[in-house]
Amino acid sequence: MTVKKTLLFSRRAPIAAGLLAVALFLPACTSGDSGNSNNGTAGPAGSSQAAAVTVSIEPANATSISPVTPIVVKAANGTLTGVTVQNTAKHTTVKGEFSADKTTWTSSEPLGYGSTYAIDAHGADSSGKTVEQQGQVTTVSPSKQANPNMIPAPASVAQTGVGVGQPIVFQFTYAVKNKADVEKQLSVVSNPPQEGSWYWIDDKNVHYRPKEYWQPGTTLTVSAKIYGVDFGNGVYGAEDRTETYHVHDSWIAKADGNTEQMRIFHNGQVVKTMPISMGKDSTPTHLGPHVISFKAESYHMDSCTYGVCKGDPGWYSSDERWSERISNDGEFVHENPNSVGAQGSSNVSHGCINLNAENAEWFFHNLGLGDVVEVTNSGGQQLPVWDLYGDWALSWEQWQQGSALK
Repeated sequence: MTVKKTLLFSRRAPIAAGLLAVALFLPACTSGDSGNSNNGTAGPAGSSQAAAVTVSIEPANATSISPVTPIVVKAANGTLTGVTVQNTAKHTTVKGEFSADKTTWTSSEPLGYGSTYAIDAHGADSSGKTVEQQGQVTTVSPSKQANPNMIPAPASVAQTGVGVGQPIVFQFTYAVKNKADVEKQLSVVSNPPQEGSWYWIDDKNVHYRPKEYWQPGTTLTVSAKIYGVDFGNGVYGAEDRTETYHVHDSWIAKADGNTEQMRIFHNGQVVKTMPISMGKDSTPTHLGPHVISFKAESYHMDSCTYGVCKGDPGWYSSDERWSERISNDGEFVHENPNSVGAQGSSNVSHGCINLNAENAEWFFHNLGLGDVVEVTNSGGQQLPVWDLYGDWALSWEQWQQGSALK
């Protein structure tokens, strides 16, 4: 058998050699132009011809894309030599960056709403063969754009900081249907770190609070990366926003309806005790932690703001001094000279915590936005979570259930 194989091979060898010689001397019919094809296909099996360079664009000729969807251009079997993405109406150019090996280009800035962008990309291989690829994308046109208003307004507390009880609030200008999608783009980073969570009060308002009161001296970096986010019902986020808050010393007032006294704690130490009068039986002060949201040396109080108007039993309208709001249904800590005789002995107010002039002024100058007033034994109901800053009325487990990502 071995001999036959050798003989067979020896008979065919001259034929193969002759064919090779013919191939070497055949005239070139195609020169080298076939290698310039841009179809990106390889030659026949066993061929040494390299695949042509190709360029691809993603998303490719898409419409109604989010303006934060990146445009990505890639080269295969070569590198990118140039990429231009231009707003066809404004003729502005979108910024982008090449990868280190210049095989990928990615846009590095958001697009505009309701805009069309023309994409022109060029690539080349190591032998100098080139290719050009063009495309076009159009971004979504929202029916409405929602802004992320922040409470407290960062500028209002830039100098003073906020108290340890201050919730962080985003108030959107339009209702949010896709709450989970929006919440994913919200963040509060605390330094030092503390566990916290979001709670949707309603379709427009979402609050963030930590498990326990903020630590004094904490820095809070708050962000809403909502530009391009679909809120639902044709509404999209109008802009991103990042702000910084600083938490000042801990100030917590503890008002007891049994003793008719309020003790003031500064960084955990009692620094003052003052007689008080809280809400009478028909208008008791709400129980639980309250957070100061507003203060004014002189403030006009009218019970009609919470539905008890002129002619109704219990209506009042008066100017009060050294006033600090602790709930949105008319509860304040303020001076009331008319109740001084009852302060320290009985509750006679419409729900406010009344102080004499000296104590009210001291309280006003030492406590402010975000500081806490904890009310016990008032005879009232728990402060509702929706009553401006009723956030601390809920247990941590209850609070976490208000997240759209639970």
